[in-house]
Amino acid sequence: MGPLKYYVSFDAYGHARQAISNAQLAEAYQNDPASFLQAMCRRGSDVDAHPVSGHVEILSFNSPKELQEHLDSLGDKLDDIYNKDY
Repeated sequence: MGPLKYYVSFDAYGHARQAISNAQLAEAYQNDPASFLQAMCRRGSDVDAHPVSGHVEILSFNSPKELQEHLDSLGDKLDDIYNKDY
């Protein structure tokens, strides 16, 4: 098994907000990183709310643990990273 691809959204300050797997991107966002970013940049559930800035990075790791270790090295902790099915 090769490296796993993860999509990580970061806010405008470079703090990781959420990570999803390639399979989750396909299921929830139709394989569109821009849709993932748009969802992450919404403030709350109000459709008319002003969006926040951010970006999505595509990272490859051999396991979710390696991804978490990388994010921890940045000083960021993602809630619920292991609550998703990869």
